[in-house]
Amino acid sequence: MFEINSQGKKLVLDIPVVMGILNVTPDSFYDGARYNSISKSLDRVEQMIEEGASIIDIGGMSSRPGADFISVEEEKKRVIPILKEIRNTFPEVFISVDTFRAEIADMSLAEGADIINDISAGELDEGILTVVAKYKSPYIFMHMKGIPKNMQNDPRYNNVVADVLKYLLQKLRKFKSLGIEQLIADPGFGFGKTIEDNFNLLKNLDVFKILGIPVLAGVSRKSMLYKTLGITPESSLNATTVANTIALMNGANILRVHDVKEAVEAIKLMNN
Repeated sequence: MFEINSQGKKLVLDIPVVMGILNVTPDSFYDGARYNSISKSLDRVEQMIEEGASIIDIGGMSSRPGADFISVEEEKKRVIPILKEIRNTFPEVFISVDTFRAEIADMSLAEGADIINDISAGELDEGILTVVAKYKSPYIFMHMKGIPKNMQNDPRYNNVVADVLKYLLQKLRKFKSLGIEQLIADPGFGFGKTIEDNFNLLKNLDVFKILGIPVLAGVSRKSMLYKTLGITPESSLNATTVANTIALMNGANILRVHDVKEAVEAIKLMNN
Protein backbone atom coordinates (compact mmCIF):
# COMPACT_ATOMS: atom_id res chain seq x y z
CA MET A 1 0.00 0.00 0.00
CA PHE A 2 1.25 3.47 -0.93
CA GLU A 3 0.38 6.23 1.52
CA ILE A 4 1.74 9.51 2.82
CA ASN A 5 1.37 10.82 6.36
CA SER A 6 1.65 14.32 7.78
CA GLN A 7 0.48 16.00 10.97
CA GLY A 8 -1.91 13.20 11.86
CA LYS A 9 -3.39 13.02 8.36
CA LYS A 10 -3.07 10.02 6.04
CA LEU A 11 -3.54 9.90 2.29
CA VAL A 12 -3.72 6.48 0.60
CA LEU A 13 -2.42 6.50 -2.97
CA ASP A 14 -3.38 3.00 -4.13
CA ILE A 15 -6.30 4.65 -5.89
CA PRO A 16 -4.79 7.68 -7.66
CA VAL A 17 -5.40 11.15 -6.26
CA VAL A 18 -5.43 14.63 -7.72
CA MET A 19 -3.05 17.46 -6.85
CA GLY A 20 -4.54 20.83 -7.77
CA ILE A 21 -2.15 23.53 -8.94
CA LEU A 22 -2.24 26.95 -7.29
CA ASN A 23 0.25 29.26 -8.97
CA VAL A 24 0.65 32.43 -6.93
CA THR A 25 2.82 33.94 -9.66
CA PRO A 26 2.35 36.67 -12.27
CA ASP A 27 3.92 34.62 -15.08
CA SER A 28 2.58 31.07 -15.11
CA PHE A 29 2.51 29.65 -18.65
CA TYR A 30 -1.24 29.05 -18.34
CA ASP A 31 -3.34 32.17 -17.63
CA GLY A 32 -6.12 30.26 -15.90
CA ALA A 33 -3.80 29.12 -13.13
CA ARG A 34 -2.64 32.48 -11.76
CA TYR A 35 -4.09 33.42 -8.39
CA ASN A 36 -2.03 36.25 -6.93
CA SER A 37 -4.41 37.53 -4.25
CA ILE A 38 -5.34 35.76 -1.03
CA SER A 39 -9.10 36.00 -1.55
CA LYS A 40 -8.91 34.67 -5.12
CA SER A 41 -6.55 31.92 -3.99
CA LEU A 42 -8.87 30.79 -1.19
CA ASP A 43 -11.83 30.73 -3.56
CA ARG A 44 -9.85 28.64 -6.01
CA VAL A 45 -8.66 26.24 -3.30
CA GLU A 46 -12.23 25.79 -2.06
CA GLN A 47 -13.34 25.02 -5.60
CA MET A 48 -10.55 22.47 -6.13
CA ILE A 49 -11.32 20.73 -2.84
CA GLU A 50 -15.02 20.58 -3.71
CA GLU A 51 -14.10 19.07 -7.07
CA GLY A 52 -12.09 16.35 -5.36
CA ALA A 53 -8.49 17.52 -5.00
CA SER A 54 -6.64 15.71 -2.22
CA ILE A 55 -3.52 17.91 -2.41
CA ILE A 56 -3.10 21.62 -3.13
CA ASP A 57 0.29 22.50 -4.63
CA ILE A 58 1.32 26.12 -4.03
CA GLY A 59 3.93 27.52 -6.39
CA GLY A 60 5.49 30.94 -5.90
CA MET A 61 8.00 30.87 -8.75
CA SER A 62 7.32 29.97 -12.35
CA SER A 63 9.29 27.01 -13.70
CA ARG A 64 8.10 27.39 -17.28
CA PRO A 65 10.81 27.11 -19.97
CA GLY A 66 12.94 30.24 -20.03
CA ALA A 67 11.85 31.48 -16.61
CA ASP A 68 14.30 33.34 -14.38
CA PHE A 69 14.66 32.67 -10.68
CA ILE A 70 13.15 35.22 -8.30
CA SER A 71 14.67 36.21 -4.97
CA VAL A 72 14.09 34.21 -1.81
CA GLU A 73 12.32 37.21 -0.30
CA GLU A 74 9.94 37.50 -3.23
CA GLU A 75 9.14 33.78 -3.16
CA LYS A 76 8.55 34.00 0.59
CA LYS A 77 6.22 36.99 0.13
CA ARG A 78 4.17 35.10 -2.44
CA VAL A 79 3.96 31.71 -0.73
CA ILE A 80 3.88 32.04 3.05
CA PRO A 81 0.83 34.33 3.55
CA ILE A 82 -1.43 32.23 1.33
CA LEU A 83 -0.08 29.02 2.85
CA LYS A 84 -1.08 30.25 6.31
CA GLU A 85 -4.58 31.15 5.12
CA ILE A 86 -5.11 27.82 3.37
CA ARG A 87 -3.89 25.91 6.40
CA ASN A 88 -6.23 27.81 8.72
CA THR A 89 -9.22 27.62 6.40
CA PHE A 90 -8.85 24.04 5.18
CA PRO A 91 -7.12 22.11 7.99
CA GLU A 92 -7.72 18.64 6.50
CA VAL A 93 -6.34 19.15 2.99
CA PHE A 94 -2.77 18.15 2.20
CA ILE A 95 -0.72 21.20 1.22
CA SER A 96 2.34 20.88 -1.00
CA VAL A 97 4.80 23.70 -1.60
CA ASP A 98 6.60 23.75 -4.94
CA THR A 99 10.09 25.04 -4.11
CA PHE A 100 13.73 24.02 -4.43
CA ARG A 101 14.94 26.32 -1.65
CA ALA A 102 15.72 25.08 1.85
CA GLU A 103 14.67 28.34 3.49
CA ILE A 104 11.25 28.35 1.83
CA ALA A 105 10.77 24.65 2.58
CA ASP A 106 11.65 25.17 6.25
CA MET A 107 9.28 28.11 6.66
CA SER A 108 6.51 26.31 4.77
CA LEU A 109 6.70 23.14 6.84
CA ALA A 110 6.81 25.21 10.03
CA GLU A 111 3.61 26.97 8.91
CA GLY A 112 1.75 23.72 8.30
CA ALA A 113 2.66 22.55 4.81
CA ASP A 114 2.65 18.77 4.45
CA ILE A 115 4.74 18.08 1.34
CA ILE A 116 7.74 19.61 -0.40
CA ASN A 117 7.68 19.40 -4.20
CA ASP A 118 11.21 20.01 -5.49
CA ILE A 119 11.74 20.28 -9.25
CA SER A 120 15.50 19.97 -8.75
CA ALA A 121 15.62 16.87 -6.50
CA GLY A 122 18.02 18.69 -4.19
CA GLU A 123 20.38 19.78 -6.98
CA LEU A 124 19.81 23.53 -6.63
CA ASP A 125 19.85 23.73 -2.83
CA GLU A 126 21.03 20.57 -1.12
CA GLY A 127 20.03 22.04 2.24
CA ILE A 128 16.43 21.24 1.37
CA LEU A 129 17.20 17.57 2.07
CA THR A 130 18.19 18.36 5.65
CA VAL A 131 14.95 20.27 6.09
CA VAL A 132 12.79 17.45 4.72
CA ALA A 133 14.60 14.88 6.87
CA LYS A 134 14.11 17.07 9.95
CA TYR A 135 10.36 17.32 9.46
CA LYS A 136 9.99 13.75 8.13
CA SER A 137 7.71 15.22 5.48
CA PRO A 138 6.78 13.64 2.15
CA TYR A 139 9.17 14.76 -0.59
CA ILE A 140 8.44 14.86 -4.32
CA PHE A 141 11.64 14.79 -6.34
CA MET A 142 11.71 15.43 -10.07
CA HIS A 143 14.06 14.84 -12.97
CA MET A 144 15.10 18.04 -14.74
CA LYS A 145 17.94 18.54 -17.22
CA GLY A 146 19.45 21.96 -16.56
CA ILE A 147 17.36 24.74 -15.02
CA PRO A 148 14.15 26.38 -16.31
CA LYS A 149 16.17 29.16 -17.98
CA ASN A 150 18.03 26.72 -20.27
CA MET A 151 16.37 23.30 -19.92
CA GLN A 152 14.84 23.33 -23.39
CA ASN A 153 18.09 24.27 -25.14
CA ASP A 154 18.54 21.08 -27.17
CA PRO A 155 18.08 18.41 -24.47
CA ARG A 156 19.50 15.00 -25.46
CA TYR A 157 19.46 11.49 -23.98
CA ASN A 158 20.84 8.09 -24.87
CA ASN A 159 17.45 6.65 -23.92
CA VAL A 160 15.17 9.06 -22.12
CA VAL A 161 13.24 6.42 -20.15
CA ALA A 162 16.38 4.57 -19.02
CA ASP A 163 18.28 7.79 -18.27
CA VAL A 164 15.47 9.30 -16.18
CA LEU A 165 14.91 6.01 -14.34
CA LYS A 166 18.62 5.75 -13.52
CA TYR A 167 18.65 9.32 -12.20
CA LEU A 168 15.59 8.81 -10.01
CA LEU A 169 16.97 5.52 -8.66
CA GLN A 170 20.23 7.20 -7.66
CA LYS A 171 18.34 10.00 -5.95
CA LEU A 172 16.04 7.55 -4.19
CA ARG A 173 18.99 5.70 -2.67
CA LYS A 174 20.62 8.95 -1.57
CA PHE A 175 17.46 10.30 0.04
CA LYS A 176 16.80 7.09 1.93
CA SER A 177 20.37 7.14 3.23
CA LEU A 178 19.61 10.61 4.65
CA GLY A 179 16.55 9.31 6.48
CA ILE A 180 13.95 10.61 4.04
CA GLU A 181 11.34 7.86 3.82
CA GLN A 182 8.20 9.39 2.31
CA LEU A 183 9.27 9.76 -1.31
CA ILE A 184 7.34 10.40 -4.52
CA ALA A 185 9.01 10.36 -7.95
CA ASP A 186 8.22 12.72 -10.83
CA PRO A 187 9.82 12.01 -14.24
CA GLY A 188 9.56 15.70 -15.09
CA PHE A 189 7.42 16.04 -18.19
CA GLY A 190 8.52 19.15 -20.06
CA PHE A 191 11.61 19.77 -17.94
CA GLY A 192 14.51 19.37 -20.33
CA LYS A 193 12.74 17.02 -22.73
CA THR A 194 11.67 17.15 -26.35
CA ILE A 195 8.06 16.45 -27.30
CA GLU A 196 9.15 12.96 -28.40
CA ASP A 197 10.92 12.44 -25.04
CA ASN A 198 7.77 13.40 -23.16
CA PHE A 199 5.60 10.94 -25.05
CA ASN A 200 8.17 8.18 -24.59
CA LEU A 201 8.03 8.79 -20.85
CA LEU A 202 4.24 8.86 -20.83
CA LYS A 203 3.91 5.62 -22.79
CA ASN A 204 6.47 3.91 -20.56
CA LEU A 205 5.44 5.39 -17.22
CA ASP A 206 4.85 1.90 -15.81
CA VAL A 207 8.64 1.35 -15.91
CA PHE A 208 8.94 3.69 -12.93
CA LYS A 209 7.09 1.17 -10.75
CA ILE A 210 10.57 -0.33 -10.35
CA LEU A 211 11.26 2.48 -7.88
CA GLY A 212 8.73 1.00 -5.45
CA ILE A 213 7.33 4.42 -4.53
CA PRO A 214 4.38 6.53 -5.76
CA VAL A 215 4.77 8.25 -9.14
CA LEU A 216 3.45 11.72 -9.96
CA ALA A 217 2.51 12.72 -13.51
CA GLY A 218 2.35 16.41 -14.38
CA VAL A 219 1.25 16.80 -17.99
CA SER A 220 -1.52 19.34 -17.47
CA ARG A 221 -1.83 21.78 -20.42
CA LYS A 222 1.87 21.38 -21.27
CA SER A 223 3.46 22.16 -24.61
CA MET A 224 3.89 18.46 -25.42
CA LEU A 225 0.10 18.47 -25.84
CA TYR A 226 -0.79 21.82 -27.35
CA LYS A 227 2.19 22.01 -29.72
CA THR A 228 1.48 18.51 -30.99
CA LEU A 229 -2.12 19.50 -31.75
CA GLY A 230 -1.38 23.04 -32.92
CA ILE A 231 -3.58 24.63 -30.25
CA THR A 232 -3.07 26.83 -27.17
CA PRO A 233 -2.70 26.02 -23.46
CA GLU A 234 -6.16 27.50 -22.92
CA SER A 235 -7.75 25.06 -25.39
CA SER A 236 -5.86 21.96 -24.26
CA LEU A 237 -8.19 20.62 -21.57
CA ASN A 238 -9.33 17.67 -23.69
CA ALA A 239 -5.72 16.83 -24.57
CA THR A 240 -4.82 17.00 -20.90
CA THR A 241 -7.60 14.57 -19.97
CA VAL A 242 -6.42 12.12 -22.61
CA ALA A 243 -2.81 12.36 -21.39
CA ASN A 244 -3.91 11.99 -17.77
CA THR A 245 -5.85 8.86 -18.70
CA ILE A 246 -2.76 7.37 -20.38
CA ALA A 247 -0.76 8.20 -17.25
CA LEU A 248 -3.36 6.46 -15.08
CA MET A 249 -3.33 3.40 -17.33
CA ASN A 250 0.43 3.28 -16.88
CA GLY A 251 0.40 3.47 -13.10
CA ALA A 252 0.42 7.14 -12.05
CA ASN A 253 -0.52 7.59 -8.39
CA ILE A 254 -0.87 11.38 -8.41
CA LEU A 255 -2.08 13.62 -11.21
CA ARG A 256 -0.86 17.21 -10.89
CA VAL A 257 -3.42 19.32 -12.75
CA HIS A 258 -4.95 22.72 -13.36
CA ASP A 259 -8.40 21.18 -13.95
CA VAL A 260 -9.40 19.08 -10.95
CA LYS A 261 -12.94 18.05 -11.88
CA GLU A 262 -11.94 16.43 -15.15
CA ALA A 263 -8.98 14.59 -13.59
CA VAL A 264 -11.15 13.25 -10.77
CA GLU A 265 -13.67 12.03 -13.32
CA ALA A 266 -10.92 10.23 -15.25
CA ILE A 267 -9.82 8.46 -12.06
CA LYS A 268 -13.38 7.46 -11.21
CA LEU A 269 -13.93 5.97 -14.66
CA MET A 270 -10.58 4.17 -14.59
CA ASN A 271 -11.42 2.59 -11.22
CA ASN A 272 -15.06 1.74 -11.88
